[in-house]
Amino acid sequence: MVYAVVRSGGRQEKVEVGTIVTMDRVQADKSGTIELPAVLLVDGDKITADQASLAKVKVTATVLNDLRGPKIIIQKYKNKTGYKKRQGHRQELTRVQITGIK
Repeated sequence: MVYAVVRSGGRQEKVEVGTIVTMDRVQADKSGTIELPAVLLVDGDKITADQASLAKVKVTATVLNDLRGPKIIIQKYKNKTGYKKRQGHRQELTRVQITGIK
C-alpha cells in the first residue's frame, strides 16, 4: 500500500494512485497535468518524512475539471444602527485524479 500526503494550497491531502481530490484552483500545463509537493510518503512499512528524500518524490495528477463550490452567504448586522451588509462567495476549485507516485 503506497500513499502520500501532499500539499495543495493551504491544506494537506492523503492520496493514492487513482484518488480523485477536489482542491483550490490550480493552473495545469497544456497537457493537463500538475505536480504536487509531497509532505510524507508511506511505502509499505517504510515511512519517509525528511526533506532530502521527499525532494526526489514526484506526485503527478491529471486535471479533470474546474468547478465552483457552494455559495456561502456572509451577513453582518448591528442592532439599532441600521447597519446591514450581505455578501456572497463561491470558491473556485479544481478536481484532479492522482496518476502516479514515484
